Amino acid sequence: MSAPEPAAVFDPWKLGRCELANRVVMAPMTRNRADDDGVLPDYAATYYAQRAGAGLIVTEGTQPSAAGKGYPGTPGIHSDAQEAAWARVADAVHAAGGRIFCQLMHTGRIGHQSHIPADARVVAPSAVAADIEVETADRTMVPAPVPVELDDAGIARIVEDFASAATRAVRAGLDGVELHAANGYLLHQFLSPGTNRRTDRWGGSPQNRARFVAEVTTAVADAIGADRVGIRISPGGQFNDMSDKGNDDTYVALVEAVAPLRPAYLHTLRRRSSPLHEQLRALWPTTYVLNTGFMGASELDDVAPLVAEGHADLVSVGRLFISNPDLVARWRHGLPRAEWDESTFFTAGERGYVDYPAHTHPEPTPRSSS
Repeated sequence: MSAPEPAAVFDPWKLGRCELANRVVMAPMTRNRADDDGVLPDYAATYYAQRAGAGLIVTEGTQPSAAGKGYPGTPGIHSDAQEAAWARVADAVHAAGGRIFCQLMHTGRIGHQSHIPADARVVAPSAVAADIEVETADRTMVPAPVPVELDDAGIARIVEDFASAATRAVRAGLDGVELHAANGYLLHQFLSPGTNRRTDRWGGSPQNRARFVAEVTTAVADAIGADRVGIRISPGGQFNDMSDKGNDDTYVALVEAVAPLRPAYLHTLRRRSSPLHEQLRALWPTTYVLNTGFMGASELDDVAPLVAEGHADLVSVGRLFISNPDLVARWRHGLPRAEWDESTFFTAGERGYVDYPAHTHPEPTPRSSS
């Protein structure tokens, strides 16, 4: 019997209950187009539908509650108007043949009081301020505040918020949700000893640091089904003033805690291969996704070997999808890629958002009948 052909990024894949057309994921990217109420504009449906050639789209970070917002212009999924906007997105993506998960992101200590209700507070596992500046609602930069340490009641409320937001996402027609436990936001803050200095059941050991993310995952899986739930992590990540090096045991504990649920996927950011990533890949029971392009682009030659050599089942790519809505088709046909305009990444309006054209594929030359 001949050996099987190596997998290719253009091969289909079964992700949970979704059939994906290829192994390329559009990574979550904040674009700041929502209004002050966290409602996406109608043209957001066009933006996502234009990129439906990705095997899977993961949306921009979306707050599961009004208290989870950390930036101006980010969308939520905790109100009826927000849910209706996401329903328009889901319908447009599905009409274009795509699949889409909503990334749920509570920013925790990376925020400012001006973004959240007056009776809410900027919160974190411990009262440790990030040594960065944060953006206020009027778009000025100020030092990050000292967050309020969450008590048990506050933790339980946030777990419920995630489950409620996931329910809204599926009700809106989105295919699932991704829990953002990376890049220095609230779930990541619980995982890291630099931001989680607790000595109760929520900190102090790898298993306790992993407990909050595991409980959020369990609650969301109970609400919508584990095969609709992905988790994103960034072991060792330093973005947003994180100190997460030497914390491998926490990520092993997290995977061991949630693997029995069989979530749809684990989405890992990495800059280079490491023994931890290989260990997590071996422990994880379902789809494993890698994103190697943080702080740089991921071209086909960078990501295709990850699938072909079995390092990942899917690969996620970010900024190339901004300027190349038909990125997978361009890769498949060897077509040139367009450059993005970074000045429009986080601005309002349609410019730099829905005005990047798809490549015009040349028609094949007719063969002569003679």
